Amino acid sequence: MGAYQRISSDPKSELKKESYPKRVPSDKPPFTLATLKKAIPAHCFNRSLVRSFSYLAYDLSVCYTLFYIAKTFIPLLPTPLAYIAWPMYWFIQGAFMTGIWVIGHECGHHSFSDYQWVDNFVGLILHSALLTPYFAWKYSHRRHHSNTGSLSHDEVYLPRLKDSIPWYSKYLNNPAGRVIRVVSMLFLAFPLYLLFNASSQKHDRFANHFDPYSPIFTDRERVQVVISDIGYFSTIYAFYSIAKAQGFTWLFCTYLAPLLVVHALFIIITFLHHTNPTLPHYDNSEWEWFRGALSTIDLDFGWMNKVLHNVTNTHICHHLISTIPHYHALEATEAIKPVLGAYYQIDTTPIHKALYRAAKECIYAEPDHDDKNQGVYWYKGTN
Repeated sequence: MGAYQRISSDPKSELKKESYPKRVPSDKPPFTLATLKKAIPAHCFNRSLVRSFSYLAYDLSVCYTLFYIAKTFIPLLPTPLAYIAWPMYWFIQGAFMTGIWVIGHECGHHSFSDYQWVDNFVGLILHSALLTPYFAWKYSHRRHHSNTGSLSHDEVYLPRLKDSIPWYSKYLNNPAGRVIRVVSMLFLAFPLYLLFNASSQKHDRFANHFDPYSPIFTDRERVQVVISDIGYFSTIYAFYSIAKAQGFTWLFCTYLAPLLVVHALFIIITFLHHTNPTLPHYDNSEWEWFRGALSTIDLDFGWMNKVLHNVTNTHICHHLISTIPHYHALEATEAIKPVLGAYYQIDTTPIHKALYRAAKECIYAEPDHDDKNQGVYWYKGTN
């Protein structure tokens, strides 16, 4: 699986090229999961209740401090400066709130502590406050981890096949259309996924994340989905009460706008982890869990990596061993890199460029025409 490149149209230099990373190998790996686990220091598997709560306490302290500064001082600024200060607050607060969302995500993977009830209690509180139905999302996300890279069974970010591209796609296959698609995805993808199971597996009847009898869930999971609903809609009611007391504008500026940033950020992260021209997908003839778990890519968001608890740049390790807590994930990633070899890739493309590239080059998936293995699918563009 060699590197693929695109030659520049710059007439001044026919040799000028924009290089892309090599494709992630799609063959059966020459190592096993047990080999990777042996390469990771033993302490990386340890979960500390005290340490996990310390990260949560830090994030909550930063968020409260930012909230206090914003509500106290930004209204005192003259109008032109306030128009600059509010968006700055929304982004920075949203980034740290996304860190809290990541901790809730860790609770769903039982990597917060050794106690499942503690993880579920903390995760329910955190995700409910961030308008994420904790148990419902936990169970659908678990199925994603169990079926990553499978064209038939993966839960999210399923590539379209060429013959299923919507008729209207050709009208969006231009720079303006791609920007519209990306912006729409950032702010609509998560609510549409929760409400209509959009961009997920098709079921024989209507599916969403709030109906305990949705085909997404098993009989054993239905009661906890109801608990998720109670947490989610309790937060909605709290927002309603605060808006009545303080005004909707106050609520939007201090909390709801940063919350939109949270939802947009984790859509960006999860989308780019799984939507890249270098990543293989498999049909039923080729898919197996280990190869699927390796069909993802790490991301480098610079200073935001630390704010987001390195959920960006340790995703391959996370898919392989999801119970490793975030504060050990970087060390574990470094330990398995030599074993992974070409199976490890990190995309350092700036976020806006990576999103645009995906909108342009990840339109549908199909096998390479000259490849004997027709069960391995790769993202392709339409021009």
